[in-house]
Amino acid sequence: MFPIPVPIILSALIASIYAAIFNLWRNGSLRDLLFYLIASGTGFALGQAGGWLIGLNVGMIGSVYIIEGTIFSWLLLFLMNWLRMPR
Repeated sequence: MFPIPVPIILSALIASIYAAIFNLWRNGSLRDLLFYLIASGTGFALGQAGGWLIGLNVGMIGSVYIIEGTIFSWLLLFLMNWLRMPR
């Protein structure tokens, strides 16, 4: 069995917390929570890539770019919520 690296577990945990908070704030259903988990995880991964490309080493926990991941995660959560709204 291959061990899962700690930065991946931490990133997934933080992205899941952001999705749960957003789902509670939007008073969403379980289906919405799944959608927000995907959006938040994708945003956090994009933030990690952006942080690695920029090379800004401020606000890191180990090798996890917390600030960039948080910004991208919340941006993607709001963007996906806005795109899902009925017009």
